[in-house]
Amino acid sequence: MIVRWIVLCLLLFAAPARAELNIEITGAGEHQTPLSLVRFGGDPLIAQSLLEVVGSDLARTGLFRLVDPAGRLPHSVSEVRPAEWAGTETLLLGSIEEVDGGQLAVRFSLFDVVRNAELMAQVVTAKRPHLRAIAHRIADLVYERLTGSPGVFSTRIVYVNRDQGSFRLVVADSDGYGEQSLLTSKEPIISPAWSPDGRQIAYVSFERQRAMVYVQSIDSAQRRLLAEFPGSNSAPVWSPDGTRLALVLTRDGSSNLYLVGRDGQGLRRITRGYQIDTEPAFTADGQNLLFTSDRGGSPQIYRLSLADETVTRLTFESGSAFSPRVAPDGKGFVFSLFKEGVFYIAVQDFDGAQTQILTGGGWEKKPSFAPNGKMILFATEMSGRGILATVSSDGRVKQKMVAQRGDIREPMWGPFPK
Repeated sequence: MIVRWIVLCLLLFAAPARAELNIEITGAGEHQTPLSLVRFGGDPLIAQSLLEVVGSDLARTGLFRLVDPAGRLPHSVSEVRPAEWAGTETLLLGSIEEVDGGQLAVRFSLFDVVRNAELMAQVVTAKRPHLRAIAHRIADLVYERLTGSPGVFSTRIVYVNRDQGSFRLVVADSDGYGEQSLLTSKEPIISPAWSPDGRQIAYVSFERQRAMVYVQSIDSAQRRLLAEFPGSNSAPVWSPDGTRLALVLTRDGSSNLYLVGRDGQGLRRITRGYQIDTEPAFTADGQNLLFTSDRGGSPQIYRLSLADETVTRLTFESGSAFSPRVAPDGKGFVFSLFKEGVFYIAVQDFDGAQTQILTGGGWEKKPSFAPNGKMILFATEMSGRGILATVSSDGRVKQKMVAQRGDIREPMWGPFPK
């Protein structure tokens, strides 16, 4: 089957292809697939650049062991001699052709050496400046064919970088390349949240000397003020259908949860009392909100039904639980757990299963799932400086993502590209 794919979102802005985040990987999956990336036919420099990105993407998952092709250069399945590939289970091979004045057509196949069978044959196209986008798409397709789950290499992340007294709201590719600054301010920026279609970011800015919620388009950089009610306006999060947001407002004297339409109309208060209710997160079906509250003493995670506003406590930790985010499959949630002076990233199923701690502990906050649910992005510290990190949903594979400069906080992983 041949698929033609164009990276629409990357055609809207041409960010320079440089890495703002240096990535260090530790750990591996329970089983690593031996995979060889054979240099594609065509321009050797383009082929090398493409496979470097594909290899980096796949290696970061911890699920693949890259095997050196040792000079062997088959470019099509018909040229493969399985007996020559002992120790390798799968080959990625193909060719690159320049077509239509600047378009690159990359034809590739995934070949199962053990079964002597072609697993996939496709074509990916885009303009030459978007070679990294082509590579990410190939890695996504390879990952999905070999694991059964969609790849997330073509997705993006958002975070706040504080450097030399300024705060920048930053969108970047999932591997740290293509950094794009949406906003620079002398005042703090916090709580960025992706819209479900990946085209807008809601966030909190203190540029008017108090917390207000803005929504900004990634494509046009246009923004609008969504919430400027008396008191503090904070912690925006989008509903799964994108029609409304949940917010935290103190307009009535205490910190409570509200719903508001994406146009800023139809405000509805959904929690009441003098406790602190904060950090809302929609469930996958949009019917409930998870949130952090101290209504039981220490901060813990609760679930609120939007149908009747009943509240159920979900965590009963000896320490405190913060910042819930629901898994894409809707079966559980991730949160930051604080106990004995240390923050951890932890997960819990909705069926009441015991909490599983995924990380070794430190200054670990603001977790969010990759859209396939296989990795979790969060903020941590190294040598006193804020950095990003990821951990696989089973805790086996960990990455540190260190910025070349600045102090990184407030991350969130974006949705699949539309």
